[in-house]
Amino acid sequence: MVNGDAGGGDRLALAVLAQHRMATTQQVHLMISPAVRVEQTRRRLVKLRTEGLIDRVTLPQAGRTRVWFVTQYGAEVASEWPELRDWRPPRLAADRTAARLRVGHALVVTETAVAFVQDARRHGDVCQPLDWIPEVYHSLGGGEALIPDALLYYRRQAKDRGGWSMLRAFVEVDRATMGPERLAAKISAYERLYRHVPAVVGRPRSGSELPMEEWRRRYPVFPRVLFVLDGTGPTGIDNRISALHAGAKFAHIDFLCGVPMLAAPLNDLLRSGPSAPIWRPVTDPGQQVSWTDSLRG
Repeated sequence: MVNGDAGGGDRLALAVLAQHRMATTQQVHLMISPAVRVEQTRRRLVKLRTEGLIDRVTLPQAGRTRVWFVTQYGAEVASEWPELRDWRPPRLAADRTAARLRVGHALVVTETAVAFVQDARRHGDVCQPLDWIPEVYHSLGGGEALIPDALLYYRRQAKDRGGWSMLRAFVEVDRATMGPERLAAKISAYERLYRHVPAVVGRPRSGSELPMEEWRRRYPVFPRVLFVLDGTGPTGIDNRISALHAGAKFAHIDFLCGVPMLAAPLNDLLRSGPSAPIWRPVTDPGQQVSWTDSLRG
């Protein structure tokens, strides 16, 4: 009898590293096989490196932590798989110097993804490692684009109603490397995406459908926006949420009512889990809610 799952663990590990850009051994382990010993994941990663599919850099701090990423060969192999059909490898994906220079932000984004995957498991929801998609390109027209740190798909049990609800979110991970005003400017970028209707080339034919916002071709409703804040203490977190609140005042009411925007410290996310009431609405930062409270997509 043929074992149809042969190599399945290797394939998932490679797919996770391809899609998530970079991850430590522990992060890969928690996403693909938390029920087994971490040594098994470590051996798997070493095997994939021996086969030329992935490589690593070693951080000088934090106990010389190893950070893994796909090679050019690994990216070519993974890009043929249906589960990564829309995935495109980032430029310089296999460059070890580029990997070392971007590792800080990339690992925090991956750590945020792990938090959502683990939280879903605890609550009987569905958020698989590949349901977190970094750097999805969204055109704003005129050669401009909005590229969130991640697009999240999350299937939640609607326990009070029966059945399931599909939630979607754009996730921005802020490490306090930019000023609060630049962070707040992202709200206007999301409103531009909310309103962007691609220009029609040529004269529309009689009876053709009216132009629609570009996002409607991808999502049944506009995803909520989650700001995950790191790299600063409580005062800095408050300052950044205040800046987001101020930035929201310049947005139109239909956008603010139609798109939940929430912010939370990464430390709270890791300690309590993303589904806990740790999120502060950008339009009313005095509240604390769960990001899944609203069952809209």
